[in-house]
Amino acid sequence: MQWAERTWEELPGDLEAAANAAILPVGATEQHGPQMGCGMDAVLADKLCHAVSERTGIPMLPTMFYGCSIGHSRRWPGTIALQPITLITLVKEIGDWAYHSGVRRLFIVNTHVTNAAPLRCALEMLRAEHDDMMVSLVNSATVSARVREFHFADGGDWHANDAETSLMLATAPEMVRPEKLDASDDPDRTDGLVFSHPVNRTSRNGVTGAPSRASAEKGETWFGWMVEDLSEFMERGLKEEPPLPHSYFERGG
Repeated sequence: MQWAERTWEELPGDLEAAANAAILPVGATEQHGPQMGCGMDAVLADKLCHAVSERTGIPMLPTMFYGCSIGHSRRWPGTIALQPITLITLVKEIGDWAYHSGVRRLFIVNTHVTNAAPLRCALEMLRAEHDDMMVSLVNSATVSARVREFHFADGGDWHANDAETSLMLATAPEMVRPEKLDASDDPDRTDGLVFSHPVNRTSRNGVTGAPSRASAEKGETWFGWMVEDLSEFMERGLKEEPPLPHSYFERGG
């Protein structure tokens, strides 16, 4: 069900079998503290959506490895960031071409928190242009209550924390430097603040949370929850129709 591996003759049948749905994983390439590789968000997006695609039969578009990471500043090497308008444009154009290939239900799965606003803008543009296309934006860390709970357990403004490090230990251990874990913890300093500050002003090392608590065992359980809950969410979407049939473009009484 990997879009890039299918031929133009095969994709129409793939889409028809999946209620004309497709998954677009969107990650990022950015610093993730001294203990984890910069591609963590993109690796998670790729592995999570791959597993969900296999479980649901929904074709998966190639993962986007760059995102809106400008809030990480230039303090730490490794971040390769897109401007918000660039991410909006990329996703809008990907959605346009997916539409012309037959996609009518598009699930955008986001694994990087600050991609959310640009992706929402792209969603608005796609559904305004394509009257019969439904678009869903899913932020992986909040796909369900239990998934949200473990992501936010060690900080409201978490990054490279217990959750993310555990997920990588379970699914991509080559991304983690175990010898760095105990010294990488850094607390959330954003509670009660009025302004949204960039990471260089909220973290000493790029981390917010407690990666020292991470384990592959927790990550395996948590990744299983994410696959299960995201699959269930998408399976509901395969059956959903708009509550009313009114055209976006035609005036009504």
